[in-house]
Amino acid sequence: MGFTETETPDTRAWVLHPDIKSDRDRREAHGALEEALSLALALPGLEVLGGTVVPLPKPHPGMLFGSGKIEELKQQLERDEIELVLIDGPVTPVQQRNLEKAWGVKLLDRTGLILEIFSDRAATREGVLQVEMAALSYQRTRLVRAWTHLERQRGGLGFVGGPGETQIEADRRAIDEQLVRLRRQLEKVVKTRELHRKARAKVPFPIVALVGYTNAGKSTLFNRLTGAEVMAKDMLFATLDPTMRAVKLSSGPEVILSDTVGFISDLPTELVAAFRATLEEVLAADIIVHVRDISHSESEEQAKDVRDILASLGITDETPQIELWNKIDNVDPDEAEALQLRASRQDDTFVASAITGQGLDAFLEDVATKLAEGIREERLLLSYEDGRKRAWLFEKGLVSEEKQTEDGYDLLVRWSPTDAAKFDSL
Repeated sequence: MGFTETETPDTRAWVLHPDIKSDRDRREAHGALEEALSLALALPGLEVLGGTVVPLPKPHPGMLFGSGKIEELKQQLERDEIELVLIDGPVTPVQQRNLEKAWGVKLLDRTGLILEIFSDRAATREGVLQVEMAALSYQRTRLVRAWTHLERQRGGLGFVGGPGETQIEADRRAIDEQLVRLRRQLEKVVKTRELHRKARAKVPFPIVALVGYTNAGKSTLFNRLTGAEVMAKDMLFATLDPTMRAVKLSSGPEVILSDTVGFISDLPTELVAAFRATLEEVLAADIIVHVRDISHSESEEQAKDVRDILASLGITDETPQIELWNKIDNVDPDEAEALQLRASRQDDTFVASAITGQGLDAFLEDVATKLAEGIREERLLLSYEDGRKRAWLFEKGLVSEEKQTEDGYDLLVRWSPTDAAKFDSL
């Protein structure tokens, strides 16, 4: 379903990470290149030969790189017979056109690459619609590329555009019409999903959501805990759509476990907006488990990215969170021991391996304890005008008993702090 021709099995690709010195917020270059290479490897049909960090004082508006660097890279790309260049960062339509012409290759920027991966991974109807909308929005900004061979000239009186302008406007209108159609379809899908969620809300199972940086091991953990055959590969974005399964905790209640799409730094804003619904299950969670690849050299930076995205979604301290430091089996014994000690001194932090099962029992016991601690009984008095709030409580299956009084409803509810906070916001 992708919108570029990256499906050819033997497409030879090279990754470039521009290390822009004028960007004070830039990431450590070699770690960023490593992640970009992992992104490239996550897309089927590519033979990724390697990558280069390109130091850059500041981006060149027309070509991104300076003329000397462009010539140097051209020789290398020709020598290695590269067909596709993946640039780890934003590339304007003009820069893309000029670089493709200079190098004689196809080019994808970071947004285009992530869209291709999302396109390949989307499994549910909602995920497919979200990808299509994001891809169309991205294409709309780059229409100038397709029509550079046509003149953009005004008609004699300025009422009629030249052929290029007419074609671009026609294409934009077609894309806008398609976006409207997709939004309507997505609204229907989201309504259907809301109905499913309401039906699930009547079953008083708490939701435990697994979140984390992409490739942190969430799907492997999900598979171990549920026995589900969810795609779990050592590649970025192995899971796109949330997968949910009911799991009986050995020392506690039955819960719904939710596996979500992996987060990533510098996710383009149009993709954050398009995939926000993919993370909506997290907003309904009673406990959020932040799975970290503790063996990764940038684990702390990745964890910050995840926390920032959770905060942007509106996750508050009301929802209990647990940090699970995964992949301890990838760490040498001395460091593993130090990590164990560090975790033991922090609240709600566990060291584990989803591959070997190490540390998972203690983690699951804590989940059960938190769920038991969080549930409390409370009596509420609602006026007859508060019918919507009363309906919400019954919909969630939180009402233990109800009496009618002269002033309204006298309710006994059993709920978690998350439910109480949601009720207060109604």
